[in-house]
Amino acid sequence: MALNNTYDARPQQETAVGAGVQLLLLALLGMAIGMGPAGWLTGLAFAFATWAVLARALHRSCLRTFGPANRVTLGRATLVGGVTALVADSFESAPPVTLLVGLTAVALLLDGVDGKVARRTGTSTALGARFDMEVDAFLILVLSVYVAMQLGPWVLLIGGMRYAFLAAARLAPWLNAPLPPSFARKTVAAVQGIALLLAGAELLPHLANLAVVTVALGSLLWSFGRDVRWLWRTSRTPVEAPVTAELLELAAR
Repeated sequence: MALNNTYDARPQQETAVGAGVQLLLLALLGMAIGMGPAGWLTGLAFAFATWAVLARALHRSCLRTFGPANRVTLGRATLVGGVTALVADSFESAPPVTLLVGLTAVALLLDGVDGKVARRTGTSTALGARFDMEVDAFLILVLSVYVAMQLGPWVLLIGGMRYAFLAAARLAPWLNAPLPPSFARKTVAAVQGIALLLAGAELLPHLANLAVVTVALGSLLWSFGRDVRWLWRTSRTPVEAPVTAELLELAAR
């Protein structure tokens, strides 16, 4: 029993270290830009929520080690926490765009790293995949909030679509069925972050930013629509019961 407790403590300790690094990043941002109460409170709430949810998930999964891939994802989550604090602070004062874009760009660039690390080290887990997905989804949500202040509230559809899908799945359980791997789905998901980052950087004219985000939203609607249609058709397809050796023997008689 003591050995199990020792193994269980290691991942929990790493989540605590991650929360500490998140607080350090917030402190650095606070000193650099004079972050206001909204940014501080939102950043602290993100740090605490990430630590609490991840610690609980680790306890339930009984992982003995946190794993190198999860460390990369935790680093990305730390950057996302910084972006979240900056976006919240933007409601009170305009944050340095270069700082926000820089943190976001690094978080997006690291998106594919954790998956590669997991495959190369043989440490892929369901928890790691879910952790990676949730970090991606929350970053897109935060970026959509930031860009919505420039282009309009319709941009929130990009960040809120996955959460709306999860809410719908509670009412329609057939939406919870696993989807087949899809390169198109991964590409569309990556496009959302790039489009929102480009629009948030304000490097292009307003109409160009509007067009970029509109195309991103259109591709996301197509991707979700295709997946929902596949899940619907699959749920309506009768599943044939497996024919056992005993049934075959009886049929032969």
